[in-house]
Amino acid sequence: MAPPSHCHTINGGAPRNGAIPAVETTTSTPAASDTALLLDADEFRRLGHQVVDFIADYYAGLGDYPVHPSVTPGFLRRHLPADAPSRPEPEAFAAALRDVRDLILPGVTHWQSPRHFAHFPASSSTVGALGEALAAGINVVPFTWAASPAATELEMVVVDWLGRALHLPESLLFAGGGGGTILGTSCEAILCALVAARDRKLAEIGARRIGDLVVYCSDQTHFAFRKAARIAGIPREHCREIPTCRDDVFALSPTALHAAMQADTTAVDPVRELCAVAARHGGMWVHVDAAYAGSALVCPEFRDVIAGAEAVDSLSMNAHKWLLANNDCCAVWVAAPSALVAALGTEQEYILRDAAAEGHDVVDYKDWGTTLTRRFRALKVWLVLRCYGVEGLRSHVRSHVAMAAAFEAMVRGDARFEVVAPRRFALVCFRLRSPPERLGVGVGVGGEKAANELNRRLLEEVNAASSGPYMSSAMVGGVYMLRCAIGSTLTEERHVREAWKVVQERATSILRKRG
Repeated sequence: MAPPSHCHTINGGAPRNGAIPAVETTTSTPAASDTALLLDADEFRRLGHQVVDFIADYYAGLGDYPVHPSVTPGFLRRHLPADAPSRPEPEAFAAALRDVRDLILPGVTHWQSPRHFAHFPASSSTVGALGEALAAGINVVPFTWAASPAATELEMVVVDWLGRALHLPESLLFAGGGGGTILGTSCEAILCALVAARDRKLAEIGARRIGDLVVYCSDQTHFAFRKAARIAGIPREHCREIPTCRDDVFALSPTALHAAMQADTTAVDPVRELCAVAARHGGMWVHVDAAYAGSALVCPEFRDVIAGAEAVDSLSMNAHKWLLANNDCCAVWVAAPSALVAALGTEQEYILRDAAAEGHDVVDYKDWGTTLTRRFRALKVWLVLRCYGVEGLRSHVRSHVAMAAAFEAMVRGDARFEVVAPRRFALVCFRLRSPPERLGVGVGVGGEKAANELNRRLLEEVNAASSGPYMSSAMVGGVYMLRCAIGSTLTEERHVREAWKVVQERATSILRKRG
């Protein structure tokens, strides 16, 4: 599907039709043998301007793209050659950008669209994107302090800055004896925490008893936790899911956790009351996965979410979800960095040692994660914090929370719909009531299945609207619901109102057809 037509100018040139104009070139891409231009400053500047113009035009016209593409598997492979070119074509870079415009962009889901309300946000910003570009251009590999001292120390500064902005307890910061690092995703953070927890426990009971270890989570925990547990060597049957219920807003019950731990005698899960339960079973590691909600902690009014966090062993959050730090960017803090290093550290080869570091307790971040090669993610976070400030981040989060509150009010104002669970932050979970429900009649097991099918159809219809919103779903406690997650940087109130109008129109059409 070709993108919609509208006009833009490039470098002061004449207007052109198309979502993103073709790139003007004055010289051809150098031959492969001409290595002098592989990292030539002037060539970099010339091509870099083309990329910046391309991205700027993409954002300018983003609202005109369908959020989700109407394509079938294999659509792109059919348009591209089976083998890479042996030599570059004339003006290869410009030709490649045209293919991005004409072939790739029409086939991606536009996560930065103001009408993207599915899953969770993947926020972007001008500074976040340029910070990514700056880090890629500098291209250091800060796996040890010696490998790039400034990169390591900037990361240490940034995680403390971010931790304070999120109102984390001092015990999780370098300044308080803890510390943090910036990984790619929460999946990595969870795995690192599990490995550290595993090794700490095995140091007490003996390595041969790894088969006795058990981990706990609620039945609402992201599947990444169970995947990480398997990678860490925890048998599938030793991953205990504690049931939750709708009456408790699907929150993990400390009483239920305690009962499960009494039966098994090991534990892991969040925050004050759960930490108190874990404390009664010595040696338990408590990790808080605040992948989405962690960003909201920048607002003082949400501090209650992590009340009691001074007792946790580790906490992670994705700054790329809501704090304008483009993908990927997961911050993780630990109260005892030594436990992390003990589990993930490598023997320091003499070739990695640096005379300047001798006698100093330096941080080698290769020992804080699963990879040795790592990216300079701290640079973009530092730029975001410097250029937008903590107050700017708070305003960003609060604007989305206000939009979500408005959407929730719209849902509650239509008797055909219900809000399944009270809104928290900027996520609204809602569903269309089946006709019996609207009449106050219980639906029963068969009726619930029909109600779920009704809402599946509604989601399909909503997402099929070419200029409409893109939403996702969840199945919780046997109840199928639609999810409206507001968090795109470009989303405005009008996009939320338009999204609800589409939902209502599609619901009306479906109900009319059902009689």
